[in-house]
Amino acid sequence: MTLPTSFCFQTHAKGPSIVEHAENVFGHVPVMAERMTELLAPAITRHDELGTGAVYVDGTLGAGGHTELIARTFPGVSIIGIDRDENALALAKDRLSPFGTRITFVHLRYDDIAEALRLAGVPTYDAGLFDLGVSSMQLDQADRGFAYSVDAPLDMRMNADDPLTAADVLNTYSHGELARVLSEYGDERFAGKIASAVLRERETEPFTTSARLVELLYRSIPAATRRTGGHPAKRTFQALRIEVNGELTSLRAALPAALESLAVGGRLAVMSYQSLEDRIVKREFTTRTTSTTPPGLPVDLPGTAPEFRLLTRGAERAPEAEIELNPRSASVRVRAVERIARRNQ
Repeated sequence: MTLPTSFCFQTHAKGPSIVEHAENVFGHVPVMAERMTELLAPAITRHDELGTGAVYVDGTLGAGGHTELIARTFPGVSIIGIDRDENALALAKDRLSPFGTRITFVHLRYDDIAEALRLAGVPTYDAGLFDLGVSSMQLDQADRGFAYSVDAPLDMRMNADDPLTAADVLNTYSHGELARVLSEYGDERFAGKIASAVLRERETEPFTTSARLVELLYRSIPAATRRTGGHPAKRTFQALRIEVNGELTSLRAALPAALESLAVGGRLAVMSYQSLEDRIVKREFTTRTTSTTPPGLPVDLPGTAPEFRLLTRGAERAPEAEIELNPRSASVRVRAVERIARRNQ
Protein backbone atom coordinates (compact mmCIF):
# COMPACT_ATOMS: atom_id res chain seq x y z
CA MET A 1 0.00 0.00 0.00
CA THR A 2 1.26 3.48 -0.88
CA LEU A 3 0.56 6.06 1.76
CA PRO A 4 -0.35 9.64 0.85
CA THR A 5 2.55 12.06 0.67
CA SER A 6 1.45 13.67 3.95
CA PHE A 7 2.51 10.45 5.67
CA CYS A 8 6.02 11.91 5.78
CA PHE A 9 4.66 13.89 8.76
CA GLN A 10 5.64 17.29 7.32
CA THR A 11 3.22 20.20 7.09
CA HIS A 12 5.25 21.43 4.08
CA ALA A 13 8.67 20.77 2.65
CA LYS A 14 10.69 23.00 4.97
CA GLY A 15 8.25 23.36 7.84
CA PRO A 16 8.15 21.57 11.19
CA SER A 17 6.83 18.05 11.50
CA ILE A 18 3.43 17.61 13.09
CA VAL A 19 5.06 16.13 16.17
CA GLU A 20 7.32 19.18 16.45
CA HIS A 21 4.31 21.41 15.86
CA ALA A 22 2.49 19.76 18.76
CA GLU A 23 5.41 20.38 21.08
CA ASN A 24 5.88 23.99 20.00
CA VAL A 25 2.23 25.03 20.13
CA PHE A 26 0.68 22.80 22.78
CA GLY A 27 3.68 21.84 24.93
CA HIS A 28 2.92 18.10 24.70
CA VAL A 29 4.15 15.45 22.31
CA PRO A 30 1.75 12.56 21.60
CA VAL A 31 3.43 9.26 22.44
CA MET A 32 4.45 7.06 19.48
CA ALA A 33 2.25 9.17 17.20
CA GLU A 34 3.92 8.12 13.97
CA ARG A 35 3.85 4.42 14.92
CA MET A 36 0.14 4.63 15.81
CA THR A 37 -0.59 6.23 12.44
CA GLU A 38 1.44 3.52 10.70
CA LEU A 39 -0.43 0.75 12.52
CA LEU A 40 -3.86 2.18 11.68
CA ALA A 41 -3.11 3.34 8.12
CA PRO A 42 -4.06 0.09 6.33
CA ALA A 43 -7.54 0.20 7.87
CA ILE A 44 -8.06 3.89 7.09
CA THR A 45 -6.87 3.61 3.49
CA ARG A 46 -8.28 0.21 2.53
CA HIS A 47 -10.92 1.83 0.28
CA ASP A 48 -9.17 5.09 -0.61
CA GLU A 49 -5.59 6.24 -0.05
CA LEU A 50 -6.77 9.54 1.45
CA GLY A 51 -9.11 7.77 3.87
CA THR A 52 -12.30 8.95 2.17
CA GLY A 53 -15.25 6.97 3.51
CA ALA A 54 -13.35 5.68 6.55
CA VAL A 55 -14.16 6.47 10.18
CA TYR A 56 -11.44 6.89 12.82
CA VAL A 57 -12.35 6.89 16.53
CA ASP A 58 -10.07 8.40 19.16
CA GLY A 59 -11.59 7.03 22.34
CA THR A 60 -9.32 9.07 24.61
CA LEU A 61 -8.99 12.30 22.67
CA GLY A 62 -7.10 14.32 25.29
CA ALA A 63 -5.36 17.31 23.73
CA GLY A 64 -5.86 15.80 20.28
CA GLY A 65 -2.25 15.10 19.31
CA HIS A 66 -2.78 11.67 17.77
CA THR A 67 -5.95 12.80 16.03
CA GLU A 68 -4.26 15.86 14.54
CA LEU A 69 -1.69 13.60 12.89
CA ILE A 70 -4.40 11.26 11.58
CA ALA A 71 -6.45 14.17 10.24
CA ARG A 72 -3.49 15.75 8.45
CA THR A 73 -2.19 12.46 7.07
CA PHE A 74 -5.56 11.24 5.74
CA PRO A 75 -7.57 14.27 4.58
CA GLY A 76 -10.59 12.19 3.65
CA VAL A 77 -11.15 10.33 6.94
CA SER A 78 -14.07 11.20 9.22
CA ILE A 79 -13.17 11.39 12.91
CA ILE A 80 -15.01 10.83 16.18
CA GLY A 81 -13.21 12.22 19.22
CA ILE A 82 -14.37 10.93 22.60
CA ASP A 83 -13.31 12.16 26.02
CA ARG A 84 -14.86 12.23 29.48
CA ASP A 85 -12.88 15.38 30.36
CA GLU A 86 -14.64 18.56 29.21
CA ASN A 87 -11.42 20.55 29.62
CA ALA A 88 -9.68 18.17 27.23
CA LEU A 89 -12.50 18.42 24.73
CA ALA A 90 -12.35 22.22 24.80
CA LEU A 91 -8.61 22.17 24.12
CA ALA A 92 -8.97 19.55 21.40
CA LYS A 93 -11.75 21.51 19.68
CA ASP A 94 -9.47 24.53 19.48
CA ARG A 95 -6.51 22.50 18.28
CA LEU A 96 -8.52 20.59 15.68
CA SER A 97 -10.67 23.49 14.48
CA PRO A 98 -8.90 23.62 11.08
CA PHE A 99 -10.52 20.28 10.22
CA GLY A 100 -14.05 21.63 10.61
CA THR A 101 -16.95 19.23 10.33
CA ARG A 102 -14.72 16.23 9.64
CA ILE A 103 -14.53 15.76 13.41
CA THR A 104 -17.42 14.95 15.75
CA PHE A 105 -16.66 15.63 19.43
CA VAL A 106 -18.44 13.51 22.03
CA HIS A 107 -18.39 14.00 25.83
CA LEU A 108 -18.57 10.39 27.00
CA ARG A 109 -16.39 7.69 28.51
CA TYR A 110 -14.76 5.50 25.91
CA ASP A 111 -16.71 2.45 27.06
CA ASP A 112 -19.74 4.27 25.59
CA ILE A 113 -18.25 3.95 22.11
CA ALA A 114 -21.46 2.46 20.68
CA GLU A 115 -23.39 5.54 21.82
CA ALA A 116 -20.71 7.81 20.36
CA LEU A 117 -21.04 6.04 17.01
CA ARG A 118 -24.83 6.41 17.18
CA LEU A 119 -24.52 10.14 17.88
CA ALA A 120 -22.20 10.46 14.89
CA GLY A 121 -24.66 8.55 12.71
CA VAL A 122 -22.42 5.60 11.83
CA PRO A 123 -22.85 1.89 12.72
CA THR A 124 -19.18 0.87 12.72
CA TYR A 125 -15.70 2.38 12.51
CA ASP A 126 -12.52 1.48 10.62
CA ALA A 127 -9.67 2.47 12.94
CA GLY A 128 -9.52 3.28 16.63
CA LEU A 129 -7.07 4.31 19.31
CA PHE A 130 -7.22 4.14 23.11
CA ASP A 131 -4.40 6.07 24.82
CA LEU A 132 -4.97 5.10 28.44
CA GLY A 133 -4.22 6.75 31.77
CA VAL A 134 -3.73 10.37 32.73
CA SER A 135 -2.48 12.81 30.12
CA SER A 136 0.39 15.27 30.39
CA MET A 137 -2.18 18.03 30.03
CA GLN A 138 -4.10 16.80 33.08
CA LEU A 139 -0.92 16.45 35.12
CA ASP A 140 0.00 20.03 34.27
CA GLN A 141 -3.35 21.42 35.47
CA ALA A 142 -2.40 21.80 39.13
CA ASP A 143 -5.92 22.36 40.42
CA ARG A 144 -6.98 18.90 39.18
CA GLY A 145 -4.90 17.16 41.87
CA PHE A 146 -3.33 14.51 39.61
CA ALA A 147 0.26 15.54 40.29
CA TYR A 148 2.05 14.98 43.59
CA SER A 149 4.69 17.63 42.81
CA VAL A 150 2.40 20.56 43.67
CA ASP A 151 -0.04 21.18 46.50
CA ALA A 152 -3.57 21.02 45.11
CA PRO A 153 -7.08 19.88 46.06
CA LEU A 154 -7.36 16.09 46.24
CA ASP A 155 -9.76 15.81 43.33
CA MET A 156 -8.37 13.60 40.51
CA ARG A 157 -11.68 13.39 38.63
CA MET A 158 -11.35 13.25 34.86
CA ASN A 159 -15.02 14.18 34.61
CA ALA A 160 -15.90 16.99 37.02
CA ASP A 161 -19.49 15.73 37.16
CA ASP A 162 -18.49 12.42 38.74
CA PRO A 163 -19.32 12.26 42.46
CA LEU A 164 -16.22 10.59 43.94
CA THR A 165 -12.97 12.51 44.61
CA ALA A 166 -9.61 11.36 45.96
CA ALA A 167 -10.39 13.21 49.18
CA ASP A 168 -13.59 11.17 49.53
CA VAL A 169 -11.61 7.95 49.19
CA LEU A 170 -9.09 9.00 51.84
CA ASN A 171 -11.70 10.34 54.25
CA THR A 172 -14.43 7.68 54.01
CA TYR A 173 -12.96 4.31 53.01
CA SER A 174 -12.36 1.72 55.70
CA HIS A 175 -8.84 0.50 56.42
CA GLY A 176 -9.42 -2.65 54.38
CA GLU A 177 -10.95 -0.81 51.42
CA LEU A 178 -8.16 1.75 51.29
CA ALA A 179 -5.40 -0.84 51.66
CA ARG A 180 -6.96 -2.88 48.83
CA VAL A 181 -7.04 0.14 46.51
CA LEU A 182 -3.40 1.02 47.23
CA SER A 183 -2.21 -2.56 46.87
CA GLU A 184 -4.28 -3.60 43.86
CA TYR A 185 -4.13 -0.40 41.80
CA GLY A 186 -0.78 0.97 42.94
CA ASP A 187 1.17 -2.20 43.72
CA GLU A 188 2.08 -0.49 46.97
CA ARG A 189 4.04 -2.77 49.32
CA PHE A 190 3.19 -0.62 52.34
CA ALA A 191 -0.53 -0.31 51.60
CA GLY A 192 -1.61 -1.46 55.07
CA LYS A 193 0.81 0.87 56.82
CA ILE A 194 -0.27 3.83 54.70
CA ALA A 195 -3.95 3.05 55.26
CA SER A 196 -3.39 2.97 59.03
CA ALA A 197 -1.63 6.35 58.92
CA VAL A 198 -4.42 7.87 56.82
CA LEU A 199 -7.10 6.71 59.26
CA ARG A 200 -5.17 8.18 62.21
CA GLU A 201 -4.61 11.50 60.44
CA ARG A 202 -8.18 11.95 59.26
CA GLU A 203 -9.48 11.67 62.81
CA THR A 204 -7.70 14.95 63.51
CA GLU A 205 -8.60 16.66 60.22
CA PRO A 206 -10.00 15.42 56.90
CA PHE A 207 -7.65 15.30 53.93
CA THR A 208 -8.24 18.13 51.46
CA THR A 209 -4.96 18.83 49.64
CA SER A 210 -2.14 16.75 48.21
CA ALA A 211 0.80 18.18 50.22
CA ARG A 212 -0.45 16.69 53.47
CA LEU A 213 -0.84 13.28 51.84
CA VAL A 214 2.65 13.45 50.33
CA GLU A 215 4.09 14.27 53.77
CA LEU A 216 2.27 11.28 55.25
CA LEU A 217 3.68 9.01 52.52
CA TYR A 218 7.23 10.20 53.20
CA ARG A 219 6.76 9.30 56.86
CA SER A 220 5.11 5.95 56.15
CA ILE A 221 7.49 4.53 53.55
CA PRO A 222 10.93 3.43 54.86
CA ALA A 223 13.90 5.56 53.84
CA ALA A 224 15.62 2.67 52.06
CA THR A 225 12.60 2.20 49.80
CA ARG A 226 12.35 5.93 49.16
CA ARG A 227 15.95 5.96 47.93
CA THR A 228 15.42 3.22 45.34
CA GLY A 229 11.73 3.04 44.50
CA GLY A 230 11.06 6.38 42.85
CA HIS A 231 8.89 9.09 44.35
CA PRO A 232 7.05 7.66 47.39
CA ALA A 233 3.76 9.23 46.30
CA LYS A 234 3.72 7.84 42.76
CA ARG A 235 2.01 4.52 43.51
CA THR A 236 -0.56 5.97 45.91
CA PHE A 237 -1.55 8.77 43.52
CA GLN A 238 -1.90 6.26 40.68
CA ALA A 239 -4.09 4.03 42.84
CA LEU A 240 -6.33 6.89 43.93
CA ARG A 241 -6.74 8.14 40.38
CA ILE A 242 -7.70 4.68 39.11
CA GLU A 243 -10.23 4.25 41.91
CA VAL A 244 -11.77 7.71 41.52
CA ASN A 245 -12.26 7.33 37.77
CA GLY A 246 -13.09 3.62 37.67
CA GLU A 247 -10.41 3.28 35.02
CA LEU A 248 -10.04 -0.49 35.01
CA THR A 249 -13.80 -1.02 35.05
CA SER A 250 -14.10 1.30 32.05
CA LEU A 251 -11.31 -0.51 30.23
CA ARG A 252 -12.86 -3.93 30.81
CA ALA A 253 -16.13 -2.65 29.34
CA ALA A 254 -14.55 -0.56 26.56
CA LEU A 255 -12.52 -3.31 24.90
CA PRO A 256 -15.41 -5.67 24.01
CA ALA A 257 -17.59 -2.70 23.05
CA ALA A 258 -14.91 -1.34 20.73
CA LEU A 259 -14.18 -4.71 19.18
CA GLU A 260 -17.87 -5.41 18.59
CA SER A 261 -18.29 -2.13 16.67
CA LEU A 262 -15.12 -2.52 14.59
CA ALA A 263 -15.71 -3.13 10.87
CA VAL A 264 -14.18 -6.14 9.12
CA GLY A 265 -10.75 -5.00 8.00
CA GLY A 266 -10.70 -2.40 10.77
CA ARG A 267 -7.96 -2.00 13.38
CA LEU A 268 -7.84 -1.05 17.06
CA ALA A 269 -4.65 0.01 18.87
CA VAL A 270 -4.35 0.40 22.65
CA MET A 271 -1.59 2.23 24.51
CA SER A 272 -1.16 1.23 28.17
CA TYR A 273 1.16 2.82 30.71
CA GLN A 274 0.97 0.42 33.66
CA SER A 275 0.85 -3.32 34.06
CA LEU A 276 -2.75 -3.59 35.25
CA GLU A 277 -4.04 -1.98 32.07
CA ASP A 278 -1.74 -3.97 29.83
CA ARG A 279 -2.78 -7.28 31.40
CA ILE A 280 -6.44 -6.51 30.72
CA VAL A 281 -5.70 -5.60 27.10
CA LYS A 282 -3.48 -8.66 26.58
CA ARG A 283 -6.12 -10.99 28.02
CA GLU A 284 -8.94 -9.58 25.86
CA PHE A 285 -6.87 -9.56 22.67
CA THR A 286 -5.57 -13.08 23.29
CA THR A 287 -9.12 -14.38 23.80
CA ARG A 288 -10.38 -12.65 20.67
CA THR A 289 -7.54 -13.92 18.45
CA THR A 290 -7.63 -17.55 19.58
CA SER A 291 -9.73 -20.29 17.99
CA THR A 292 -12.24 -22.02 20.28
CA THR A 293 -11.99 -25.31 18.36
CA PRO A 294 -10.98 -28.14 20.74
CA PRO A 295 -7.23 -28.87 20.57
CA GLY A 296 -6.14 -31.60 18.18
CA LEU A 297 -8.63 -30.99 15.37
CA PRO A 298 -7.04 -30.24 11.98
CA VAL A 299 -9.37 -27.34 11.08
CA ASP A 300 -11.53 -24.85 12.95
CA LEU A 301 -15.07 -26.02 13.54
CA PRO A 302 -17.82 -23.76 12.15
CA GLY A 303 -18.23 -20.69 14.34
CA THR A 304 -15.00 -21.21 16.28
CA ALA A 305 -12.42 -19.41 14.14
CA PRO A 306 -11.20 -16.14 15.62
CA GLU A 307 -12.68 -12.87 14.33
CA PHE A 308 -9.47 -10.93 15.00
CA ARG A 309 -5.73 -11.26 14.44
CA LEU A 310 -2.87 -9.71 16.38
CA LEU A 311 -0.87 -6.97 14.67
CA THR A 312 1.83 -6.69 17.33
CA ARG A 313 4.13 -9.35 18.71
CA GLY A 314 3.73 -8.98 22.42
CA ALA A 315 3.62 -5.37 23.56
CA GLU A 316 5.53 -2.87 21.46
CA ARG A 317 7.72 -0.31 23.24
CA ALA A 318 8.83 3.17 22.28
CA PRO A 319 12.29 3.36 20.70
CA GLU A 320 15.13 4.74 22.79
CA ALA A 321 15.38 7.85 20.61
CA GLU A 322 11.78 8.78 21.37
CA ILE A 323 12.17 8.08 25.09
CA GLU A 324 15.05 10.54 25.19
CA LEU A 325 12.90 13.23 23.58
CA ASN A 326 9.65 12.35 25.35
CA PRO A 327 10.20 10.60 28.73
CA ARG A 328 6.47 9.84 29.09
CA SER A 329 6.87 7.25 26.33
CA ALA A 330 9.20 5.11 28.47
CA SER A 331 6.37 3.16 30.11
CA VAL A 332 4.05 2.74 27.11
CA ARG A 333 2.97 -0.72 25.93
CA VAL A 334 1.19 -0.96 22.57
CA ARG A 335 -1.04 -3.79 21.40
CA ALA A 336 -3.18 -3.82 18.25
CA VAL A 337 -5.62 -6.13 16.49
CA GLU A 338 -7.40 -6.30 13.14
CA ARG A 339 -10.88 -7.64 12.56
CA ILE A 340 -10.76 -10.38 9.93
CA ALA A 341 -14.32 -11.75 10.11
CA ARG A 342 -17.72 -11.26 11.70
CA ARG A 343 -19.54 -14.45 12.68
CA ASN A 344 -23.04 -12.99 12.62
CA GLN A 345 -22.74 -11.90 9.00
